[in-house]
Amino acid sequence: MFDWITNPDAWIAFVTLLALEIVLGIDNIIFISILTNKLPKEKQTKAQRVGLALALVMRLGLLFSLAWMMKLTYALFTIAGQKISGRDLILIVGGLFLIYKSVKEIHEKVENAHETHTNSPQKAVFGTIIFQIVLIDLVFSLDSVITAVGMVDEIGVMIAAVVVSMFFMMLLAKSISDFVQAHPAVKILALAFLIMIGTSLIAHGLHFDIPKGYVYFSLAFAVAVEFLNITIKTRKDNALKTQ
Repeated sequence: MFDWITNPDAWIAFVTLLALEIVLGIDNIIFISILTNKLPKEKQTKAQRVGLALALVMRLGLLFSLAWMMKLTYALFTIAGQKISGRDLILIVGGLFLIYKSVKEIHEKVENAHETHTNSPQKAVFGTIIFQIVLIDLVFSLDSVITAVGMVDEIGVMIAAVVVSMFFMMLLAKSISDFVQAHPAVKILALAFLIMIGTSLIAHGLHFDIPKGYVYFSLAFAVAVEFLNITIKTRKDNALKTQ
């Protein structure tokens, strides 16, 4: 498993896969941060760490269960001439769940903005939030492992990339969560991004390939525009304070 350490080509594959795993993990962090925001402040960091730890366990479990994963490609049934496997079913259900949760969050943010303390964090149950995180972690973990298996042949490289990427995600989780929660417009963009991810998962489950690069580029462009808006607003506010 560790023979790849002395192989330069394996290190190139590791760095490439690590970068991709970190990028793919951003949507997972965003979803977890939005869910954990419903909890009391003192429990949010703990829930984020538990969620990411469970994601790591699931990804490592899937990597060690490659033989079982291969069985997920067997067709279970056919819809409109399209064969649906266990893997496809997980991606479709996960995509639908992600879209449902994101649309519900947008509705609460926009439609109920005038109501005070609507769905306040104190009403959220820690166990319920963790259960929802586990459900979506399963989908993201499956997608992540499929990507790893498609890029690298060495199981040791896959495990190292997944573990290191999860370490970075744990370091970034609180910063990303705080930034998203501090800027309502960014949170709406993040939720819209999750809807796109959900649509992409459903399409993938139905064997329609939507390159992830398009999805992530659209997010990066939208965030860049919003970052400019935030910068301009901050400068205006600072200018007014100095007058």
